[in-house]
Amino acid sequence: MISRTLLSLLVSAAILLGGSPASAESRLALVIGQSAYKSVPALPNPANDVKAISQMLTDSGFAVTSASDLSQDEMRARISEFAGQVAAKGADTVALVFYAGHGLQIDGENYLVPVDVDPKREADIPLQAVRLNDILNTLTSVPSRMRILLLDACRNNPFPELGKSAGHGLAIIDAKVGVPGTFVSYSTSPGAEAEDGSGANSPYTTALLASARGKGIPIEDTFKRVRLAVNKATDGRQTPWDSSSLTEDFSFAAGVGPSSAASPKPAAAKRTAEEWKRDLQGMAVEAANELIVVDGTDEAYAAFAVLYAGTPRGLQARDWLDRHRRMVAWNDAVLVNNAAAYRAFLAQYPDSDLTATGNKMIERLRYRPDAIAAAISLPATNVALAAPICPCNSAPPPPPPQLQKADIPAPKVDIPAKKRVDPTPPKRAGKRPPRYVDDDDVVVERRPPVVVYEPAGPPVGVGIGFGGGYGGRFGGGGFRRGGY
Repeated sequence: MISRTLLSLLVSAAILLGGSPASAESRLALVIGQSAYKSVPALPNPANDVKAISQMLTDSGFAVTSASDLSQDEMRARISEFAGQVAAKGADTVALVFYAGHGLQIDGENYLVPVDVDPKREADIPLQAVRLNDILNTLTSVPSRMRILLLDACRNNPFPELGKSAGHGLAIIDAKVGVPGTFVSYSTSPGAEAEDGSGANSPYTTALLASARGKGIPIEDTFKRVRLAVNKATDGRQTPWDSSSLTEDFSFAAGVGPSSAASPKPAAAKRTAEEWKRDLQGMAVEAANELIVVDGTDEAYAAFAVLYAGTPRGLQARDWLDRHRRMVAWNDAVLVNNAAAYRAFLAQYPDSDLTATGNKMIERLRYRPDAIAAAISLPATNVALAAPICPCNSAPPPPPPQLQKADIPAPKVDIPAKKRVDPTPPKRAGKRPPRYVDDDDVVVERRPPVVVYEPAGPPVGVGIGFGGGYGGRFGGGGFRRGGY
């Protein structure tokens, strides 16, 4: 019989294991806050954001590494160390990176800004900052269950000279075209700028701290709440954005919540703009605004912008929609990355904050040999013509003339005789009188026989080298001629 003490210990252990959010997975987080910039004014809130987010993640079962005011070398070192920790934990690890500080987009690339940067021109940013794609590539290079990247980094551009040519905010990162199991969240929509806030934390961090504590709330629903809370807190000026390729459920706080009591439901069918118009018709402006912010699709914003065109919220919706469509078009041009793609973008959006960057990219690609590459590439309909041709299914090429001596079985002594230029050799031989040595012996002097030079060894065939050849295999599959 099991003693009461042992039974009590087993029950306690079961409760602890059942209530731990990390019981079936390892959770690791790297939290970075950049406040004390050396060449631009300091940001007051990132230092506070790091402390608050680190505590929230610790309560959610993460092993947290926090760091503040990092230089470029320090940022790269911390990210590398973090990737090593994820690799050591194994493939069943949730890896989360939270960053608060300045972020910029240059030539369609996003950069996180260390505290020691001092750029004099736009070209200095790639040399002095840390490219966001490098962080993502580092995280995806090690096996993990999922990667979560939270960026409170779209604050205003602190470098006036760069603001004349660089685009606003951050460029889109589409998680669906990368490694599955990735979730990316911005503190505001792509191409827009976020506010640092007047409280102890930024509006984004404040909303995340409140929304992530809901028990059992899937991460997608958590950030729908974050979008709505930030939109309300900033009176519509700022709306967070996210992109997901997650294939499994994740929630910050363990437990059963209203959205996770049952198995995950399939995604609802996407509503058209006309369907949204019908659903929003007659609703109060604020109530309708909440619905479209939570939904976050172009169709919802397009319907709202039409129905509430004369209101401040309608103007904000139109601004969000135009900016989002522009950023999607810009992302498409960057992915294609040729002059034609950038010209198409500029034709559609000739006067945006990305016009200068688009013109610069066209000039940079001016001497790229796109026309040559297009000329030598076959169209898709002619793919079969470009495939290797099997010699078994085609007429064989004519053999080289100099190899015919070894292939023709006719008398070979006559071949060189035909090539000699001698108009009357038989007459010359017939008219030549015999030489008499004595009366009994007659010696007739004859022309020596023609010598035909044959290659040494067995007969050699003609092989073209296609790994077979027509008429069977020839001489090891190589091209040989007459004993060479």
